[in-house]
Amino acid sequence: MSAPRSAQALVDAAQALREPIEAGAAQRDRERELPLEAMGWVRDAGISAARVPLEYGGAGASFRELARIMIALSQADLNLAQSLQPHFALQEALRIVASPATQARYFKQMAEGTIITNALAERGGKFIGDIATHAVRDNGGYRLTGTKYYCTGSFVADAFWVLSGAASTERLLAIVPADRAGVTIEDDWDAMGQRTTASGTVTLDSVWVADDEVMQAAHLWSTRNYVGAAAQLGHAAIDAGIAEAAFREALGYARDHGRPLPESGVTRLADDPYVSATIGDMSVQSVTATAVVLAAADVLEEAANAQLQTRDMNAQLELALARASIAVAEAKIVSSRAALCNCEQLFQVGGASMTARKLNFDRHWRNARTHTVHDPLSYKFKAIGDFYLNDRYPVIGTKI
Repeated sequence: MSAPRSAQALVDAAQALREPIEAGAAQRDRERELPLEAMGWVRDAGISAARVPLEYGGAGASFRELARIMIALSQADLNLAQSLQPHFALQEALRIVASPATQARYFKQMAEGTIITNALAERGGKFIGDIATHAVRDNGGYRLTGTKYYCTGSFVADAFWVLSGAASTERLLAIVPADRAGVTIEDDWDAMGQRTTASGTVTLDSVWVADDEVMQAAHLWSTRNYVGAAAQLGHAAIDAGIAEAAFREALGYARDHGRPLPESGVTRLADDPYVSATIGDMSVQSVTATAVVLAAADVLEEAANAQLQTRDMNAQLELALARASIAVAEAKIVSSRAALCNCEQLFQVGGASMTARKLNFDRHWRNARTHTVHDPLSYKFKAIGDFYLNDRYPVIGTKI
């Protein structure tokens, strides 16, 4: 990897990569080809080190700059942006749960191009989020055993951050190299959308990790912090990128390919007033989603900086963190709706001809529908209403 680049340079690099990444996105989705080459471009540009602090060789990007990067990458190919979202979320978790020595170790690795994605979610249990993976002490470390599903970006990952339990009240985060003995990765993701996120199954069969690869992380879920909001901001940015991608597909088709209806009274599809109205609506959806996401990023930036500077919880900090969660929840609602709306309206521009498999425009809707069901919007609406009506803060440990 070349010398560290500024945060703005990484934003510019992500925007410059949109066209070459987007050029192969439809085929990759159709053939289910993982975006390995495109991820290489992103890694080589230093984009994966965007939020790594300057002192460790990263760009020290703000959340606004990271959101702009994620929107650009998602517009080009949602799958690529989604594969990086857990990696960026880890960069925030490290700030909260890791010792200075552990932060230095992994931030330096990520500054050099290492991608560490997630192995968190599991099936089974009474509730979503229940964890059966367990860790037992062994020879100056732990042995991890369990099965993780929906491990986003598993086939582009150099390592995983793995959530496990140990004693009854413990939650451990371990950084596990993908090639560590006992790690098995299965390419079994079969959802209708996000086909090339490589969200496979990771099995841990008595995998040994050293003490310095493990962090005590129970307070990440029991004490109010900004990490969940940061992770959700990434998802909101992805949805905003999808909305923009659908808008641009519709715009290009209306300009260059479509035929008007005879009753329209025009000879160019671009001159049909109803097509113009649809394009206008899609533009508003996209612009609004992006604006709200960037505004939420600024609120999150203030709260995160406050927490990282003080560390000691007080009423003012707790309110700032709650406001950040609410701002991001609002952004996620707006961006989810924009993505779904634009992916639906895309087909109103050119009619049946736009459903041709060779165009693969339906990938945008499949991606949006798959991505936006990860977190129910109804709970975000409730949390927002409770905050403004009753001064109730979002429940700690949830995705709000």
